[in-house]
Amino acid sequence: MNHDFDVVSAARNWRIEELTQANPNAVVSEFASDVLTTEELRQRLSKPVWKSLQATIERGVALDPAIADTVALAMKTWALEKGASHYTHWFHPLTGSTAEKHDSFVTPTSDGTAIAQFTGKELIQAEPDASSFPSGGLRATFEARGYTAWDPTSPAFILRHANGATLCIPTAFVSWTGEALDLKTPLLRSIEALNKAVLKVLPTLGLKDVTKVSSTLGAEQEYFLIDEEFFYRRADLVMSGRTLFGAKPPRGQELEDHYFGSIPNRVLSYMTDVETQLYALGIPVKTRHNEVAPGQFEIAPIFEHSNIAADHQQLTQQVLKNTARKYGLVCLLHEKPFAGVNGSGKHCNWSMGTDTGLNLLEPGDTPHENLQFLFFCAAVIRAVDLHQDLLRISVSSASNDHRLGANEAPPAIISIFLGDELSDILDRILSGEGGSGKSAGFLGLGTPVLPSLPRHAGDRNRTSPFAFTGNKFEFRAAGSSQSISMPITVLNTIVAESVSDLADVLEGKIAEGLSVDEALLAVVKDVYGAHKRIIFNGNGYSQEWHEEAAKRGLLNLPTAIDAIPHLTDKKNIELFSKFNVLSDREVEARQEIMYDIYFKTVNIEGETTEWIAQTQILPAALCYLGEVSAVQNSKAAQGLAAELSQVTDELYEALNVLREQNAAEGGEAVHEKSHHMRDHVLPAMLGVRKAADKLEKLVSTKHWPLPSYREMLFVK
Repeated sequence: MNHDFDVVSAARNWRIEELTQANPNAVVSEFASDVLTTEELRQRLSKPVWKSLQATIERGVALDPAIADTVALAMKTWALEKGASHYTHWFHPLTGSTAEKHDSFVTPTSDGTAIAQFTGKELIQAEPDASSFPSGGLRATFEARGYTAWDPTSPAFILRHANGATLCIPTAFVSWTGEALDLKTPLLRSIEALNKAVLKVLPTLGLKDVTKVSSTLGAEQEYFLIDEEFFYRRADLVMSGRTLFGAKPPRGQELEDHYFGSIPNRVLSYMTDVETQLYALGIPVKTRHNEVAPGQFEIAPIFEHSNIAADHQQLTQQVLKNTARKYGLVCLLHEKPFAGVNGSGKHCNWSMGTDTGLNLLEPGDTPHENLQFLFFCAAVIRAVDLHQDLLRISVSSASNDHRLGANEAPPAIISIFLGDELSDILDRILSGEGGSGKSAGFLGLGTPVLPSLPRHAGDRNRTSPFAFTGNKFEFRAAGSSQSISMPITVLNTIVAESVSDLADVLEGKIAEGLSVDEALLAVVKDVYGAHKRIIFNGNGYSQEWHEEAAKRGLLNLPTAIDAIPHLTDKKNIELFSKFNVLSDREVEARQEIMYDIYFKTVNIEGETTEWIAQTQILPAALCYLGEVSAVQNSKAAQGLAAELSQVTDELYEALNVLREQNAAEGGEAVHEKSHHMRDHVLPAMLGVRKAADKLEKLVSTKHWPLPSYREMLFVK
């Protein structure tokens, strides 16, 4: 099959009939126009009702059911004004995506007419079927009942489509027995655990006016765009989200010309459309740019409360995918859609903020004197060292295995990059020297035309999975397709534990007669000395680091199947239970689900590889081999036929191996199947791909059945 026409079509025929010209002046006025903001809601409620709801939203006071009907009426009125015909409880099941069941506002009446109705009961609780969502054994198939419960701390919003709009109400999702069947519930619990732990120590630090602390988050999103002409001719992309075949093109990212390069007009139009929709949803996207790999891009927001940020991140993925089709594109969120070029991640920029506007990880102008900052920084260092396994588990998946450890993403070994200045401060505290030996200063550029630039005291390190980046920590190991809720739930919980433990130590030292500053300095010194092994400011890609990490006793869990078993380690069960984030059963269920998703992901890939190789690639190779073999008295034909015959036989033999491994599955239990996928199916798939990618460079493009990397990555 000749793809020349497809390439021309992809390059020329993307235009849509109606493009809405973006109005820069409308950005501010339209921001959050499709969100029922607290200010909008306040204006629609009586003062007593608003005060009651405000206490729930801002201080975590239990929701008063008596106000539910009044709030529901205000919400319905607003939604109808926005053109919504239906409402849905919008939740985050353990699939990692979002779910919704739409109900109409229309309610028939006895006189044959209808009214728009939405009650407080419908606002607070709904009852979706829980049997068809992953539960890890928390629910049997015949135990179908589940509940969604309104989360008043995340505002309702309008999702629009071509023929209307729907009111979306963020909710938690739990079983009939009360266990969390979603990602939001543990996240909210972890936020409260962090709040209690930090509030416990703030009065000792002199911050007595703070009543609420929460984690804040800004999640960068990387993604690929390819033309839909190519996507729907690639069964591997349709079935698995990544290319299971594809020879390396003559040009990839070697010239380093795509990163931060001029954004193609088609892509820029798409990005502007995406941003316009996200602004209306109140999502504060700030940055857009070309990423490293050809066809790869990034969008990034500014900081928000981590619960809202998690909701917004899911919406961002949805808008990215839905809008791409409008421009004849498909958005790929897989961690490694193309072999040989950079994969995609989701960098989670995390910090802690108070209701008085204080960032607890802000070092200030003199970080060596800022003991409050150093205390919380030490708590994070301790948390990461003690719980390397949980952070690694939180980003574990079959798809992220293709990315972690490659020369594009952090290694699977968890470590912290602090930078020169902060490392120097802590080293001086440990040695007793004190003070700060590093200064930032200014960067002279050698010409009076250009200004002197204020220089950071330390460089950045993109090879680190967990890096301090000025006034926050950036967890860079999360995968581009995953929900950020699990990594942030883990981070909130482990930091809550460390802050709580160190608060007790701090109080003990003060009770022994030390001043607050002396006690803080002693705590920071002890923590840094005990957990310094987790600090690494060098090249995380190097083999030397792997050897050094092993000497330090750091965990190296290269695949998801190496990491997942540790989720139910005793210390982790006890941690989640102590802070009321996950019960024993909920932890075990999540482990079971992670195994199950891993097995199903690779199983789909293995069967898709077999199917494409058997029905597309092998016939194409044999057909071309027949044509070449028919050419008489040609040394070129004879040589090509011999090479084709050899590689085609390699493909056939590798395909037989894969067929056997796909059929075997490896056992009855899901963890046995997962190990079989990693140890046998993935290597067999690579064997098939190796032969097929050789054939792609031998078989005529007239016969080759799949769009190539050369086409998919560069036609925009």
